[in-house]
Amino acid sequence: MTGGANPSAALLAAQAADDQVAARIADGESFLLEAGAGAGKTYSLVETLKSLIASHGAKLRQRGQQIACITYTNAATAVINSRIDGNPVVLTDTIHAFCWSLVKDFHGVLRQLVPTLAKWPERLADSQIAMAGQRVEYELGYRRITDTTISLHHDDVLSIAATLLARPKFQAVLADRFPFVLIDEYQDTNVGIMDAIKENLIGRPGGPLVGLFGDHWQRIYDDTCGHVVDPDLKEIGKKANFRSATSIVKVLNAMRPELPQAVYDEQFIGSAVAYHTNGWVGQRRPGTGGGHWKGDLPADQAHRFLEAMMAKLADDGWEFSADKTKILMLTHNVLANEQGYSNLARVFPYTDLFIKKQDDYIGFFVDRLEPACDAFVRKRYGEMFELLGSAAPRFESHQAKLKWATSMAELVALRETATVGDVVAHIGTGGYIRLPDQILRRERDASEFVPRDGESVPDRIELTRKLRNVAYGEVIALDKFINGHTPFATKHSVKGDQFENVLVVLGRGWNVYNIGQYLDWVEVGQVPADKQDAFERYRNLFYVACSRPTTRLALLFTQELTNQGIATLQAWFGDESVHAFLP
Repeated sequence: MTGGANPSAALLAAQAADDQVAARIADGESFLLEAGAGAGKTYSLVETLKSLIASHGAKLRQRGQQIACITYTNAATAVINSRIDGNPVVLTDTIHAFCWSLVKDFHGVLRQLVPTLAKWPERLADSQIAMAGQRVEYELGYRRITDTTISLHHDDVLSIAATLLARPKFQAVLADRFPFVLIDEYQDTNVGIMDAIKENLIGRPGGPLVGLFGDHWQRIYDDTCGHVVDPDLKEIGKKANFRSATSIVKVLNAMRPELPQAVYDEQFIGSAVAYHTNGWVGQRRPGTGGGHWKGDLPADQAHRFLEAMMAKLADDGWEFSADKTKILMLTHNVLANEQGYSNLARVFPYTDLFIKKQDDYIGFFVDRLEPACDAFVRKRYGEMFELLGSAAPRFESHQAKLKWATSMAELVALRETATVGDVVAHIGTGGYIRLPDQILRRERDASEFVPRDGESVPDRIELTRKLRNVAYGEVIALDKFINGHTPFATKHSVKGDQFENVLVVLGRGWNVYNIGQYLDWVEVGQVPADKQDAFERYRNLFYVACSRPTTRLALLFTQELTNQGIATLQAWFGDESVHAFLP
């Protein structure tokens, strides 16, 4: 994006915020940089790292110390490392890896804490293996105990770190190793970890200096801390937007007047429009049956409206390719129909089980099997074995390797035509890929369970049996969706990304979000006392969705809006940019 007649407003606002960060560090005081969408948060974080390297790098190296930079994805870690040329004085790592690096050497303490962690009492009872000096490890994130090792879950590592942060000796060890601790996307920090940081590190005599970078309006995950307030933490607002066109930034500023953003190029106008379907005549969906669909269009009509809207926007110059445009949808039931995994979606009682890969099967398929099959097709065998991890084969002869290659080629082909059960059976009988223990246990339970008279089938076994009958092609479709290989996405999956054009489809179908209700509450300004959490959840997801595009933003509401909701949209977008839409 090139600067227009006055491109300096955003640059000046950004520099003012970065100067405040530098001043806070010079005074040895912790800080929080609140940077709205498109403000250049990562730029500020990297510039802070570079400044610390220049001013403190030599001393840190001499003392064997590092700057800790905590992120939440491996991709973010790679980006930050590349921008500081991999300087070894900075340890950039994910929150889980960082916490594990802090606690892994406390072997005796780890063994003492494991039985106190959530879900471990049941795991220990089921295993019937006594804890007797096993080595505690954290590799794949699965809870497991054998005679020699105890494997921790991702959540276990955070719980242990939060517990140890309350101990003065542990605080001293951390401060000695890391005089500076910077946290990227602070709002997504686990609640327990952030509480421990606030109570035990921020403002602690002797350090460390803590710097938080993020935006609490972009907190959209459960069990995360959101906005952090502490008397020893100075909040600095970065009031700039380097991402979006003027029309879009105006909408964001109207939504969030307490953190107004200056645009980078005032001549880069773009567009921001909203469409509602209140003019449709017919019976909208009821709210009965636990579907949370009240007031939305029937499924076939929602699909018809979406296709018509895409055609209209294409006529207006939108290009609907995955690299140019994202269609953000809230309801996975609609997405599943559009993307070809509707039967898979119907198997699961909760969306997170398949979209967030919380189910054992889905996690294995999407994180390991699918990318491994892709690597095999590309003949990147080293990459394939790395992806399979402990599931990778062990060859004792050249003949065994050839037999494996044949089996793998059969598996790649089978995925396109067979069921989930067929694919799992092929892996199990082939003997060259090891299925995770959780899947083996569920397979055994689903096969062996025979109900006694009057006994119902347990939900977990029923789910496994239904999943076995789903075409594996739907898993492939889900994998493509999760990993961004289609124009469609959820608002959760694109957090942090940006696209030239974004169409946001807003409807019902999920009990934890109701954007129509949010539009009513925000204009009236009277959120019910017991609905503050819901209000922030609605607000944050809506803000994240609206702040993804660089050039064009369009909203399509398939749920019926109140007059108040439409008035809110008119206040934010302008009367001329809010339209009734009929195909």
